[in-house]
Amino acid sequence: MVLAALLEAPEAWHYGYDLSRRLELSSGTLYPILVRLAERGCLETRWVEPERPGRPPRHTYRLTGAGRTRLDAWMSQLLAEPVKEYPQFEAALSLMPVLHPDTVLELLRTRTRILQQEIARARVMLAAARRAGLPRLLLIEGEYHVALQETELSWVENLADELEAGTLDGLDGWRHVYETGEAPAWDVDASALEELRQAAAEGGTKPD
Repeated sequence: MVLAALLEAPEAWHYGYDLSRRLELSSGTLYPILVRLAERGCLETRWVEPERPGRPPRHTYRLTGAGRTRLDAWMSQLLAEPVKEYPQFEAALSLMPVLHPDTVLELLRTRTRILQQEIARARVMLAAARRAGLPRLLLIEGEYHVALQETELSWVENLADELEAGTLDGLDGWRHVYETGEAPAWDVDASALEELRQAAAEGGTKPD
């Protein structure tokens, strides 16, 4: 984000304060990033004397050729290579059985209502941006976010429906262990489970 912001005016010198406002980053977050980028040769820096007397000189920053090369490489990697990310909801799903199934059902229904509201608001904003004449190129991020939310909404609704109908595989065991504290008697194929462990240890299948 920092390199891309500097690329908007590659020949200009930028104050850290202006960058922090544009990127909505605190100074405590931004300045260590600027220092690291400068150490890697991605930025050049210079001191600028203040226009008003008595004020200290300020650092300014400008993108270097090495910084543009690094930005291109990072962007190419981010766009082309899927990586494992850990959103909070995914973490919550992994720990879902610590709650009673009925409680989880209620929480998932709450989540669907919130997602529906957020999707509706985002669609209104996208429609307004299109009417204003903004090109789709500038709206891609918003479109992607809505697409992800719609996919999540559909998935969460289906999961909640399965919980409510009592058809979720493993639900009886979940209820049993929560209500009695006893481990459920799930019939698990040991050899298949070992294959799963090996695949996980090896990072799963990789494309040719």
